[in-house]
Amino acid sequence: MAHLDALHRPLLDLRISVTDRCNFRCRYCMPREHFGADHVFLNKTDILTYEEITSIASSMRPLGLRKIRITGGEPLIRKDIALLIGMLRALDSQLDLALTTNGILLAKHAKTLKEAGLNRVTVSLDALDEDMFKAMGDTDHSPKEVIMGIDAALSVGLGVKVNMVVQRNVNEDQVGAIANMAHERNLVPRYIEFMDVGTTNQWNMESVVSGEEIRQLVSNSIGPLEPVDPHHPSDVAKRWETENGQQVGMIQSVTAPFCGDCSRARISANGSLYTCLFATNGNDLRSMIRLGAEKVDLTSAIKAIWTKRKDRYSEQRNEHDQPVSKIEMSFIGG
Repeated sequence: MAHLDALHRPLLDLRISVTDRCNFRCRYCMPREHFGADHVFLNKTDILTYEEITSIASSMRPLGLRKIRITGGEPLIRKDIALLIGMLRALDSQLDLALTTNGILLAKHAKTLKEAGLNRVTVSLDALDEDMFKAMGDTDHSPKEVIMGIDAALSVGLGVKVNMVVQRNVNEDQVGAIANMAHERNLVPRYIEFMDVGTTNQWNMESVVSGEEIRQLVSNSIGPLEPVDPHHPSDVAKRWETENGQQVGMIQSVTAPFCGDCSRARISANGSLYTCLFATNGNDLRSMIRLGAEKVDLTSAIKAIWTKRKDRYSEQRNEHDQPVSKIEMSFIGG
């Protein structure tokens, strides 16, 4: 039975960051002026081992956990990441295992990940235009590499989702191109409103392209859209569909918050449990493990933390008179 928080939301989903490092410097996530050559990343000894990650995941199973998503930073730069997938898969053959990636290393790892037990990947792709892609990611990589990763994942039988963060006066003109690329592969593109995660991405409301505006841009490209019933109340993406069945998803954390249905916990790369993407503080599980805590101890601690959870930042965003110091997305995953 799922364990409920103070607002009666179940603990169903766990997002685990396996590294705070990334091979991109996306402007909305890890801008280079804050994450440059002099930035101090976590030491190897500070990062959870695969055994410790598996221990945390196992301790959450009795609380109703049904889905685990591996994130970063960029998780595919973590050595032997397929070993972790195999260890998590061994916990339960029915556990839904996913991974979020920028796709650059996906072609290399897709087959091994699938064989290890991964169900699906979510690939971040904000532009197909070469110059725009490189500017947004502050990278020398090409969107063609990401497409190769998507095709490799599909070829080995992984489920694939494509996410696009849309920013005003930056990449709105890529919305239709992303939709067409995804639909050519029978995939559902998901468009994400630019969010105020962390404190380094220079977020402001004027940079947000609302879900309603994005839907109009998509409609201009592929035709009128009608809403589709969600698979589950906790689905973050609200789906829309054309008359010929082409679907798109909208993740509207800013203009249409979904805090009331949020069932996600997050583990940072150094082993702290966060109960919200916009959290300011975490709860140290790594120390418990390294001091010898048993599975039952971890389960009890996590249960107590979740029971008190009242987070609903996106619904309260406009109530804050002063800026709120939040954990960076690259540290606890998206």
